[in-house]
Amino acid sequence: MRDFVETAVETPVGPSGPTEWMETAACSGHSELFFAPFAERPEARVRREAAAKLICGVCGSMASCRDYARVNRELGFWGGESESERAEAGFPPTTPIIGRKRVAEMRARAAMASAG
Repeated sequence: MRDFVETAVETPVGPSGPTEWMETAACSGHSELFFAPFAERPEARVRREAAAKLICGVCGSMASCRDYARVNRELGFWGGESESERAEAGFPPTTPIIGRKRVAEMRARAAMASAG
């Protein structure tokens, strides 16, 4: 008789919660304000997030967006909250720092490739 070793297979899990609010969100087309570029300086982050907060302030989807970001532990500025504000509220991003660095590096490479 053969011995079988049971292994855990991770099933990819998509975002949790409703997303229909994204279709009418005021931020559509402004992702540069809501997601930090690679190696963003703190002063630039403050200015970018202040501009994002203005857009969120007039958006009818702000509460749904904030709830979505909290449940899914999103990176970036969502629903009027920064990553650090969500973390203070008990919803820190789940991506470890090294993962965030790699995401930023991939974005930077893609930007360089499309520019050149």
